[in-house]
Amino acid sequence: MKLSKAILIIFLVLLIDQVSKIYIKLNYTLTTDSTNPIYDLNKFKLMFYENAGAAWGAEIPGEYGKLILVTFRIFAVFGIGYWLWGSIKKNGHKVLILSIALIFAGALGNIIDSIFYGVIFSGSYHGAVATAFPSTGGYAAIGYGHVVDMLYFPLFDGVWPDWMPWIGGETFSFFNAIFNIADSSITIGVALLIIFSKRAFPEKA
Repeated sequence: MKLSKAILIIFLVLLIDQVSKIYIKLNYTLTTDSTNPIYDLNKFKLMFYENAGAAWGAEIPGEYGKLILVTFRIFAVFGIGYWLWGSIKKNGHKVLILSIALIFAGALGNIIDSIFYGVIFSGSYHGAVATAFPSTGGYAAIGYGHVVDMLYFPLFDGVWPDWMPWIGGETFSFFNAIFNIADSSITIGVALLIIFSKRAFPEKA
């Protein structure tokens, strides 16, 4: 796969990711709970949550925890970009290049939120819709923005068996994560690497 095709994939993922996030940010208030989504199409729900941390909402505690996380993400994106560039120069398999491009685009999409959204937008609250470039300034300093999540696919609900310790008898939902297009791109990229690992990483003769 040529560099131009990889750049096109990255551009399209970033475009869809950022357009969807900005649309949600500027048109809806934060979702109070999963029973009150923006849209509800059976197993597909459109929500509006903001994630101040990493995947699954994990956060590094402390005053500089967020900044450490953003810095790590920036270095990770540079590393993934270098991996992509090297794979293209070495004529790597198209599955490998496609996968890396998807992972790179997803990681970059979420970094844009973290670095710039706090400066560009006013805060989102349960009773207020955010505005772009507010006269009073954004809701956070550069590097302290929140990642916008909106996709929710609770595939099925169930009950843990009674014999299981701590969680026996409790209800659960699968898949119970709220994510975005960037997260999806990363997940698809990693899945392709695992499924087609023999093609992506062929054994040298």
